[in-house]
Amino acid sequence: MADRPVIDPLDKRLNAWSAEIADIALKGKVKAHNYVEGSSAHVTAPWCDLRREPALDCGIDTQLLLGERVIIYERREDWAWIKALRDGYVGWTSDDALTAGETVPTHIVCVPRTYSYPAPDMKFPAVNNLSMGSAIKSVGRESVRGTEYLIQENGEALVACHLRSISQFDSDYVAVSEKFIGTPYLWGGTTGLGLDCSGLVQLAMRMCGISIPRDTDMQFAEIGTLIEPGEHYENLERGDLIFWPGHVAIVEGNGQILHANGYTMDVISEPLIPALGRIAQFFSQPSGFVRP
Repeated sequence: MADRPVIDPLDKRLNAWSAEIADIALKGKVKAHNYVEGSSAHVTAPWCDLRREPALDCGIDTQLLLGERVIIYERREDWAWIKALRDGYVGWTSDDALTAGETVPTHIVCVPRTYSYPAPDMKFPAVNNLSMGSAIKSVGRESVRGTEYLIQENGEALVACHLRSISQFDSDYVAVSEKFIGTPYLWGGTTGLGLDCSGLVQLAMRMCGISIPRDTDMQFAEIGTLIEPGEHYENLERGDLIFWPGHVAIVEGNGQILHANGYTMDVISEPLIPALGRIAQFFSQPSGFVRP
């Protein structure tokens, strides 16, 4: 059986520290000129990109969605160095995407994508495109021509049937994942407009109330239990995960897997055996099989 990767407890993806500034919780563990507690904030943009450096030409590591809570450790011009409280990921994002203080969301977007409007009327020009997993605080409800809308604090309205209570969850993360078939592949993507392989798994499980890490190595290290797939993969069940170095796919059942991939550049369902052969040809054999 495969060995799981071991994640460094001081991995900079999950720990806010540099030579100049570090999270005060790391004092005595890392060396830095200053140790800070940071300040609470939350995402008020539809989503924000998290990067390793405060530069637009630096690639995206992950994305945070509307309503997510963060800790800000440093500000530099138009950038903020933050830690996401949901999965612990650290990086730089646009300071404009954040608002100081905490929020208490009441509802979460439960469809792959939806719009917010300046008022409760779908004929108005849309203000924002929101992804599944975006959390909002509703302060009212209004019906217009038979369509129910939830009203946010800023006055923007969303179609009520595209949201559910923040305390409700899906029961089948594979079924959630299937809603994203055809969604474009985006390195670092975690939204209904673009996803990478581990972002798809994380978002789908999140909608089922399951918190998992962000990147494939972290997921392989922490999720569920290792299983033997069988000589002909006959032991695999719906919902199992297949890991490769830098990639993960979901076992959909009936000989199919589901994954966001850079080969077709979208989320697809495809036969397991041909996919294994193709991936092995260009990359490697699976690193391991996991049952969440």
